[in-house]
Amino acid sequence: MTSERRSQKDWYSILESSPSDGLQDLKQKYQRLALMYHPDKQGPGVTVTEAEEHLHRFIEVDQAWKVLSNQETKRAYDLQLRASELNQSWPVDACVCLDDMTWDDDNEVYTYGCRCGGEFSIGREEVEGEEAIVCCDTCSLSIEVKTTT
Repeated sequence: MTSERRSQKDWYSILESSPSDGLQDLKQKYQRLALMYHPDKQGPGVTVTEAEEHLHRFIEVDQAWKVLSNQETKRAYDLQLRASELNQSWPVDACVCLDDMTWDDDNEVYTYGCRCGGEFSIGREEVEGEEAIVCCDTCSLSIEVKTTT
């Protein structure tokens, strides 16, 4: 399964959990759901349709556990969630052209000063599209960075 396809599913809701749950909580929820939907644990009165639904649910629970139990893949997934949240009707305090930002060679990011004294930072790979939303590293303000004029 490609990472693009994985990012379309809400792995936390599949495990009936939230991003704030720790690894132990995720593991307990995974084990409970895996036992509930495991094909070998289905009773004799289960219809073929129910068995297929349980198998599908079991596979989803297993996939969710594989993503969320690995620190690296969980971090990448959480970043994707955060990025999708930022792309959804996020209140933007200003629009800034990429040309108005400063390139920081040491950190390899574009930076822009915030009125609070903090800084907006965006990496080169994040500006590949026409626009991106960036949050201040100190306060709750956000800007829209436009790569085209």
